[in-house]
Amino acid sequence: MNGTMAASSNRIMLGPLVAAIDQGTSSTRFLVFNSKTAELLSHHQVEIKQSFPKEGWVEEDPKEILQSVYECMDRTCEKLTQLNIDISNIKAIGVTNQRETTIVWDKETGEPLYNAIVWLDLRTQSTVERLISKTPGRNKNHLKHKTGLPISTYFSAVKLKWLMDNVEEVHRAVVSKRAMFGTVDSWIIWCLTGGRSGGVHCTDVTNASRTMLFNIHTLDWDPELCKYFDIPMEILPKVRSSSEIYGLMKIGSKLKSGALNGIPISGCLGDQSAALVGQMCFQEGQAKNTYGTGCFLLRNTGAKPVMSDHGLLTTVAYKLGRDKPACYALEGSVAIAGAVVRWLQDNLGIIQTSEELEKMAASVGTSYGCYFVPAFSGLYAPYWEPSARGIICGLTQFTNRKHVAFAALEAVCFQTREILDAMNQDSGIPLSQLQVDGGMTSNRLLMQLQADILCIPVVKPSMPETTALGAAMAAGSAEGVSVWSLRPEDLSEVTSEKFEPQINPEESEFRYARWKKAVEKSKNWETTEPVANGNGETSIFCSVPLGFYIIGSMLMLVGAKYIAGHS
Repeated sequence: MNGTMAASSNRIMLGPLVAAIDQGTSSTRFLVFNSKTAELLSHHQVEIKQSFPKEGWVEEDPKEILQSVYECMDRTCEKLTQLNIDISNIKAIGVTNQRETTIVWDKETGEPLYNAIVWLDLRTQSTVERLISKTPGRNKNHLKHKTGLPISTYFSAVKLKWLMDNVEEVHRAVVSKRAMFGTVDSWIIWCLTGGRSGGVHCTDVTNASRTMLFNIHTLDWDPELCKYFDIPMEILPKVRSSSEIYGLMKIGSKLKSGALNGIPISGCLGDQSAALVGQMCFQEGQAKNTYGTGCFLLRNTGAKPVMSDHGLLTTVAYKLGRDKPACYALEGSVAIAGAVVRWLQDNLGIIQTSEELEKMAASVGTSYGCYFVPAFSGLYAPYWEPSARGIICGLTQFTNRKHVAFAALEAVCFQTREILDAMNQDSGIPLSQLQVDGGMTSNRLLMQLQADILCIPVVKPSMPETTALGAAMAAGSAEGVSVWSLRPEDLSEVTSEKFEPQINPEESEFRYARWKKAVEKSKNWETTEPVANGNGETSIFCSVPLGFYIIGSMLMLVGAKYIAGHS
């Protein structure tokens, strides 16, 4: 009797709950927070498979993504029931997602028409090179005044164009007005609000600002940009704020998560914007760095978009309500951070688990002059060099896998230093400390290395799920839900751990200079557009130097035979 009473009184004390779907590049999570204390009550995580059909291609299955969302919701609901927490206390659900990843589906069947093309994918490199070559002065920043972005393989417009030009099913669906385009947030919200039976086709300003089709000043799709990329505007989702009721959950009652039916989906933020909100960076000048598959440093620049002179992106940070102003951020994006750990594990077999990497690197405590530039998808900020490729240099006979492991962790820190330097130059006000979050922050050696390489303290919150927290805050504070207050005096105090720099700045500068040297070596590796032969294979003549070498060799051979025949 007492146990039941204690449990029911516990339930009353919890107050309203808010959930978040966090759909990342390598996993999906569903998390439930107490809206009064921001405490994480329960969650579940499912890994997502990536496929690499060709070199530089990265895809995921949209149905697997959706299934992982259902599984996470189901399992979390089970866990809440075991904890004697009333599921009906969940008052709102927020969505946060890997940005730029592109999906096209059929609105009549509800089926995806191709795999999701992931943000890291490089298949559009030749399209990007062609577009840049047509701009005045071959300027990759030709559209930046409207989009805040360089023309790059990273963003959705070129991925969508590739799908329309190369996938017959997509082309046909566009012509017959059955196609719907969306980033992962749009796909999830459409499916969870009924799919082909009245699903809501929308996105928020933060995700829209990563497509190259969105005008960050008017906060809407731009007809000129759509014309530039030849994208019909009717396939695009409606752009909404990051915090409003988009629709109600409407999923099959067979699932345990059917208990969530009727709950409003009222928050939507791209993952990096969500982390900025979750880290409570609401003041101009505040910044955070998220260590996930990639690395993303965002600095709040307030109500006006600030254009970077140092290779950073200008992006919409959030718009927390229909009638609220948009807030902007400068962003430094690094393609490969946590992905390098997965590469060492899956491709090289150097480690079995990510935890092993920390132990292995700590056992040597140095890279012994070895530098690793993981430019697997080219270099993002501040270089925007799609032609760069990964290199490991400075190797000697003494170098072993432990040094390579250490160099991989250092690479994440050096890349962060590059974007922090760019951000300090753009703003003119150096950051005095760096707030961090994301999966890799559990690696204490990495956090200490980061403080050493930046020469400023690194501050890590004790609750690492700031991305999901940001989405929950946006959902809970939406008009019509209003269970989460975002007033500064109501925001809960966050406990954190601080890593102070422990090496002298001279040593840090020396290592950073060597890193910059390694970066230069990685550039201009894949410079020419691939030329396919009749079988769709790339010809060796696509490499100009190799082509000259082979033709030159053949001419020499013919010349030698000719001379021999006449002697």
